[in-house]
Amino acid sequence: MRDSIWPLKKYYKHMKALVLTDIGKTELREVEKPTPKSGQVLLKVGMVGFCGGDLNSYRGLFPLQEYPNILGHEVGGTIEELGTDVPEDIKVGMKVTVYPYLNCGKCIACRKGARNACKENKTMGVRRPGAMCRYITLPWQDVFPSEKLSLRELALAEPLTVGFHSVNRAKVISQDRVAVIGCGIVGLGAVASAVNKGAEVIAIDLDDDKLAIAKKIGVKHTINPKKVDLHQTLQEMTTNDGPDVIIEAVGRPITYRQAVEEVAFTGRVVCIGYAKAPVEFNTSLFVQKEIEILGSRNCTTEFPEVITYLEQGKFPVDEVISKVVTIDESEKALADWALDQEGIIKIMIDFDK
Repeated sequence: MRDSIWPLKKYYKHMKALVLTDIGKTELREVEKPTPKSGQVLLKVGMVGFCGGDLNSYRGLFPLQEYPNILGHEVGGTIEELGTDVPEDIKVGMKVTVYPYLNCGKCIACRKGARNACKENKTMGVRRPGAMCRYITLPWQDVFPSEKLSLRELALAEPLTVGFHSVNRAKVISQDRVAVIGCGIVGLGAVASAVNKGAEVIAIDLDDDKLAIAKKIGVKHTINPKKVDLHQTLQEMTTNDGPDVIIEAVGRPITYRQAVEEVAFTGRVVCIGYAKAPVEFNTSLFVQKEIEILGSRNCTTEFPEVITYLEQGKFPVDEVISKVVTIDESEKALADWALDQEGIIKIMIDFDK
């Protein structure tokens, strides 16, 4: 079963791809360049980001990962060729980002219109071949163009959509106080969305550099729990109420518990992070506070929203890109990241370097 998607030679020709072959193991493989079928576009990948999920898959901490697989689903690229039956408004030369999720269309989530939560979801780089190679093909419906954004900005769109979706799940309004636990790229997406909706936002992280970026996005307050007491500080910032909304974007038992403990009575908790271990809760808080606890997976309609936001120049793009490497440097970059995550928000592969 582990090798069921391999070999990929029938899809690709003469290009390097970064393949996650097993836990803690990668290879650069020569694979074939694809040809677009009816309804597809051929995309020349310019920039592709490493996702936190890629890191967890490398470390063996992401249960959905299938091995071996070409990694990558955070894409900025240029349409190079069109298959037949592609609408006239999709043109060669367009710069685009990519919706990387494939849903079955039959499960209960799909039948309800929540294709992001498909039981059989196949995300690029996770359960089907990804984009850490020079060319990919995909349905024209899955590309989102922008004339204004650079390829690196387009490659940031997908992780930001995940954060934006969590804020939409929470139904954040301008009167809300919103705390975001974890200021990685997805958490910063949640910060950006909540700020953009006019909410009062509190960013929480153990890394002061990430908190400084959150300030540039427009948060009112930041908290580093290594330096101050989280509960006391949140109470002071919210006139002893607690935040109306807490978004958990870390995926650790302690931050899951903190979200439930610190949210206001009748508040909403939205969970993005995949917990790496079982989480024990004082479930009486669920009832006493009458809180809503919501999961948030992938995104739905957020790509146009995020592209518009990025086109307005509100997001500190250069500051969240910690490192840019070539495809030949990609194996070492991932291995080094697994050894030391300090100060790293986003690593990208530049295929034009």
